[in-house]
Amino acid sequence: MSNHVVTRFAPSPTGYLHLGGARTALFNWLYAKHNNGKFLLRIEDTDIKRSSKELIDSIISSINWLNLQYDGEIVLQSSRISRHIEVANQLILNNKAYYCYCSAEEINAEKEEYKKKGLYYKHNCIWKDKSPPTNNCSKVVRLYSDREGVTEFKDQVYGTIKVENIQLDDMVLLRSDNTPTYLLSVVVDDYDMGITHIIRGTDHLTNTARQLLIYNALGWKPPEFAHIPLIHDENGNKLSKRHNALGIHEYKNAGILPEALFNYLLRMGWSHNNDEVITMDQAILWFSIDKVGQSPARLDNKKLEFLNNYYINAADDTMILNMIIPMIERKIGCQITAKKKNYLLSGIRELKKRTKNLVDLTNESLFYVEDIPISIDQEAIAIIKSNKNILNILYDNLSRILENEWNHNTLTSVIKNIVKSSDMKINSIYHCLRASIIGRINAPSIVDIMVHFQQKESLSRIKYAKDME
Repeated sequence: MSNHVVTRFAPSPTGYLHLGGARTALFNWLYAKHNNGKFLLRIEDTDIKRSSKELIDSIISSINWLNLQYDGEIVLQSSRISRHIEVANQLILNNKAYYCYCSAEEINAEKEEYKKKGLYYKHNCIWKDKSPPTNNCSKVVRLYSDREGVTEFKDQVYGTIKVENIQLDDMVLLRSDNTPTYLLSVVVDDYDMGITHIIRGTDHLTNTARQLLIYNALGWKPPEFAHIPLIHDENGNKLSKRHNALGIHEYKNAGILPEALFNYLLRMGWSHNNDEVITMDQAILWFSIDKVGQSPARLDNKKLEFLNNYYINAADDTMILNMIIPMIERKIGCQITAKKKNYLLSGIRELKKRTKNLVDLTNESLFYVEDIPISIDQEAIAIIKSNKNILNILYDNLSRILENEWNHNTLTSVIKNIVKSSDMKINSIYHCLRASIIGRINAPSIVDIMVHFQQKESLSRIKYAKDME
């Protein structure tokens, strides 16, 4: 194995990539980038029944969306089964593993005996030192493991980890159908791929102890290990891809920017001073495993909303516009004209300030692209119906403005003059303008929107509203 840092992310395609897996991928990617190393991707697809191409494609798509670029070709674990079997046979030849012919019934009975005595179960195969049975019964390959002593390793997050060997069974390496188990496959693949550092969740701590036994039996130098605490939900329950964890694709569909989720994942268990907003370049520069905390991280949707709003506002207006246009077009069922794209571009900066995600931004932007009759919410309808006199006055006064004088100063001046010459309140006028022009009361500056729309579109919307039955 090289002195060059090589990390890997090795998801199982039995579910979509969720936050826990994405954070593991991120930390491995950052550790490699910080050390000018390589980040490899391996798909552990040996669970034939639960794996699927759809899930593999989704996982890869999510990793790419987060901009975690991997080096080299993707390794499919299923393509390396013959190599795993070869290593298992090598262990048998070197008297480091053996054939176990015990039946499932015998093993279950043995487990019950251990349970009654309150002891750790460790299979005691009667065939270890015997000739194989004469009948053609099924067999598995097991690793010889010590009953005495301790398996010890240094973890980069938790320090020295010790596991009593009595807790480590003579693990199965090859099943009765000659397929390799996860524990064997991972060791062989990590070794052959030259992995130097493995960063994964604390749920793998016992697996690490077991895998070290395989490394020792093979005489291979193991990689360095770092186990990161799991992510809990707001109630302190462990996240699981089978239960309460959203897939990364769901965050994408909810309008979260990849930069925001990258930053959010980074701060879940890792910190740099009190910085909340951390760019990718800063993360690469600052990342180190010794800054990973030992306590479980908790979901904080408010923090994610804050970060997403920050990155939406920091992004180029045209870039954000290009991201929401397909979403808007799906909503309205047709393509947006160049004129309406200009409406959107002129108003998007103000809309960005008010939004938490791209889905909300899409919905907030619809009034810019709708044709008359526009969508009007119930509150706006009530204001329109009870203020027809104000709308008529507004329409008459605004119609007198020359087209080339339709600007912010002129509009503000006309509205102020209406207030002075009547008993109307300025807030009532602005409510009527918002209700008639954009179909709701809560919105950015209505005068700015009228400037964006120009005179013809603004007056057409006011006229439609004042003439509503």
